Amino acid sequence: MLSVAMYAQEDVTKFLGIPVDGSKSEMIQKLKEKGFVPSPLNKDVLQGEFNGTEVNVYIGTNNNKVWRIMLCDANSIDVEDIRIRFNKLCQQFQNNKKYIPAQPFSEQIISDEENIPYEMTVNHKRYDAAYLQIPEAMRDTTAMFKEMLPILLEKYTVKQLTNPTEEIKKEMMNEMATHLMDLCFMNRVWFMISESEPYGKYYITMFYDNEYNRADGEDL
Repeated sequence: MLSVAMYAQEDVTKFLGIPVDGSKSEMIQKLKEKGFVPSPLNKDVLQGEFNGTEVNVYIGTNNNKVWRIMLCDANSIDVEDIRIRFNKLCQQFQNNKKYIPAQPFSEQIISDEENIPYEMTVNHKRYDAAYLQIPEAMRDTTAMFKEMLPILLEKYTVKQLTNPTEEIKKEMMNEMATHLMDLCFMNRVWFMISESEPYGKYYITMFYDNEYNRADGEDL
């Protein structure tokens, strides 16, 4: 856990390459540099294009630190279009090597037979999909091993790491996988279908969360 906490200072969730961290004013300035502009109605809300869609960008903070970037489609669409948009996003994340799915891909896709309005209204079902952003320095095996080396040296000798047995190899892979998942779960990116007024129109809400900065009851 100490290793995870130390690593958090270097690699947190990123939105358009910007760490989801720091102050709100700093984040607003960095987003402006990416082409987003303040909303005429609220200077703390930014507008712009993301992944080919016009969006409104909201910034969530905790103790004056940014912990969430929330994006809402600027325009609502009908139920069949939202089904296509949702499934396309799932496919885009699934094919992006920067992410691993937080749940099986097949469970996230909405079938053509699914009655979205009925399920949302009557059964209060939430359509969402979550992915874990792999820290940049951990996206290949060599980099991961370098990050893990100090931890592995607490358990194994240099000789054991240089010429590991099959059992040690298996243990090392398990250690690396566990460590990677610990880091990834703190870099969560997810999205869901939201309904707008008038009812019958829908939009996507997307979240880039830095779980290290999320409120954890420290102010209670």
